[in-house]
Amino acid sequence: MTAPKFRPLTFGVTRVVVRDGAPGVRYLKAEQALKEHPARLTDRLKHWADTAPERTFMARRVKRADGSSGDWRHVTYGEAWASARAIAQGLINRGLSAERPVVILSENDLEHALLALGCLVAGVPYVPTSPPYSLVSTDFSKLRHVLETVTPGLVFAADGARYGRAIGAVVGTDLEVVLTAGAVPDRASTSFADLLATPVTPAVDAAMQATGPDTIAKFLFTSGSTKLPKAVINTQGMWCANQQQMAQSMPVLTEAPPVLVDWLPWNHTFGGNHNFGMVVYHGGTMYIDDGKPTPALINETLRNLREIGPTVYFNVPTGFEAIATAMKTDDALRRNLLSRVRMFFYAGAALAQPVWDSLYESEEREIGERIVMSTGLGMTESGPFGLFVTNPNVKAGDLGVPAPGLEIKLVDLQGKSEVRYRGPNITPGYWRAPAETAEHFDDEGYFCSGDAVKWIDEDNLHLGLKFDGRIAEDFKLATGTFVSVGPLRSKLIAVAAPYIQDVVITGLNMHEVGAMVFPNVLACRDLAGLPPDAPVEQVLASAGVHARFQGMLDKLSESSTGSANRISRLCLLSEPPTIDRGEITDKGSINQRAVLTHRAAIVEALHADTLPGMLKPAH
Repeated sequence: MTAPKFRPLTFGVTRVVVRDGAPGVRYLKAEQALKEHPARLTDRLKHWADTAPERTFMARRVKRADGSSGDWRHVTYGEAWASARAIAQGLINRGLSAERPVVILSENDLEHALLALGCLVAGVPYVPTSPPYSLVSTDFSKLRHVLETVTPGLVFAADGARYGRAIGAVVGTDLEVVLTAGAVPDRASTSFADLLATPVTPAVDAAMQATGPDTIAKFLFTSGSTKLPKAVINTQGMWCANQQQMAQSMPVLTEAPPVLVDWLPWNHTFGGNHNFGMVVYHGGTMYIDDGKPTPALINETLRNLREIGPTVYFNVPTGFEAIATAMKTDDALRRNLLSRVRMFFYAGAALAQPVWDSLYESEEREIGERIVMSTGLGMTESGPFGLFVTNPNVKAGDLGVPAPGLEIKLVDLQGKSEVRYRGPNITPGYWRAPAETAEHFDDEGYFCSGDAVKWIDEDNLHLGLKFDGRIAEDFKLATGTFVSVGPLRSKLIAVAAPYIQDVVITGLNMHEVGAMVFPNVLACRDLAGLPPDAPVEQVLASAGVHARFQGMLDKLSESSTGSANRISRLCLLSEPPTIDRGEITDKGSINQRAVLTHRAAIVEALHADTLPGMLKPAH
């Protein structure tokens, strides 16, 4: 069989160094050393403003009065630098600091970007906050927690009308509110235009010169998997080190300024550190995508990709699934998206094999070769870039090898190997939470991730590691048999694509393993053969949907080897996961523990064989 042909892509790290430690401990690092890098990201911004002032830094479609989007509005590097300096002066005038940072409530937009850059110049941390905390939440508990944790001196929102309810409920009247547009009822505010018009004094240059690698750039909140979200300290030094690690791992970034079409939210480390930082570091251009991988917004993403051809493209698995489906029939999308892209990259969850196959089929049909689809492993606390796959033949679950300068510690724990991190891209800790910080670092100063890994090939350690689940999610059955949740969950998602959105594995202290499935309702409607307005409950109870999931369950059962990897019961959940209960992040990641906690009655009925509509293997 002929090996598939890939569009050329160079990988920067191809060899690793492995050494043994104490019993049950191994250390792993890239053979390649980390090269010199700036001490602060603002040095890169100034460099591009000086050398390429007319190049577009960022662009976003203008919103029309009717809510639709029009032509692109561009901000050049020269304009971004001038704006950042004016905003920095405004922040200096207000006496803001790490003790009184800037909280940003809004989605990705140009004003958000400029305010972030102004904060970096002034040395004032900013706190990009999950917009659903303001727009979706009904009790604002997580937004309140953010404000209580960081005690801001200024709060920014794009639109007073949209964010007014949250501001009125949670933001104290002693706090200054800056708005791009609109107003909050019965509340004074400052316009973003006024902040942008602040006259610049020599204090700006002095403030920037006073910043260094230890200066806090931002606080990024975790998704709150087990407790309330924690404020991860992100310094200028760790951000720059991580960008240099990415550049050495992905040399494609250094060959030409990257062009991104990107929706990933800046309150998450993937969008806000990895991609936003990449653009600034390399003098690239980001087209802000107001679409998302949801039925309501995916068409906006497809429209943008038909018009703007990225050089590298990042998304989550649900986004690539939607794009793969569209490319089968959308000639313009296929032609433009594949015109100059050198690499696809996914993170956040597992990518089902049928999605890979569909993407490869479209690529080979359009350009006669495949685009490398890569991935890795990281987290908010690692900047996020940590591990990266270093060959084009990526398989689901592969994570790869450490970035230059990062040392990995593999520790035998509960029958698995936990991956721990130490390096210049690792957070110094959680803001105002010394006990939490101490709990997450071991006695050698390695950050304990909670992720389990194993070797891709024990005979070739240079290929690196693959994912083996989250240690905290794994559990034992009543028989004492250990259930490895990650691989089992990935297996079910792969076999059930595209009819499954996500799944939570059940069975703690039970005799058998079960699964609660969040279905892809749109795909399930096609199976049900019901009118488009049929209730979700009716769709999921239809004969067509039940028959398809029964077949999948039977197929999995036939390949299982024991109680730990046999799903003995399954139910379809009509109620989607909610952000208020912490069941899902706004990026779409499921919090298994929160779902199990809040749906304990369903779990109990599922395992008691009393849940209506549940499915069991035929044999």
